[in-house]
Amino acid sequence: MTIDDVITIYAEATPNPESMKFVSNKMIFANDSIDFRSADKVEGSPLAAALFEFPFVKGVFIMNNFVSITKQKEEEWFDLIPKLKAFIKEWLENGKEVVSPKAVKVDENEDEVVRKIKQLLDDHVKPAVEMDGGAITFQSFDEGVVSVVMKGSCSGCPSSTLTLKAGIENLLKRMIPEVEAVEAIAG
Repeated sequence: MTIDDVITIYAEATPNPESMKFVSNKMIFANDSIDFRSADKVEGSPLAAALFEFPFVKGVFIMNNFVSITKQKEEEWFDLIPKLKAFIKEWLENGKEVVSPKAVKVDENEDEVVRKIKQLLDDHVKPAVEMDGGAITFQSFDEGVVSVVMKGSCSGCPSSTLTLKAGIENLLKRMIPEVEAVEAIAG
């Protein structure tokens, strides 16, 4: 085993007190993101399914080099972090599948306004949201309204509405005249 093969995991707090971001030094899932808000909705991610076997896990979000986990309110992170870090580290070290290839969706044909919206989200919004252990995904653009899905620690976060209206909506309206509003929809 070389130094390049060593996997490290560290825990990072998010603005949502019920969610914790577990960051790896290796890429976990490079294709967009995948979000599960309950165990019965898990499809296509063996890692998420295994994490939901912990009784305290309420949500799992996987993206790039991190996994955000939302816990049950009555649990304390102090007790959970060591277990989850060790579990994720062992999973990755053993080369187990994180997300199956069939779970990745292919983009459909899109018009120029949609391409501009997605580009602004990718370049200016996603990096900030990812730092907080979440993600934003473009859903649709219809009659001036951009619909997005807030995932991971952003789902249910008290500050996500302010982020959506004051930050994202203002940016898109300023840069793309066709945009009149931005709304979050349930993921």
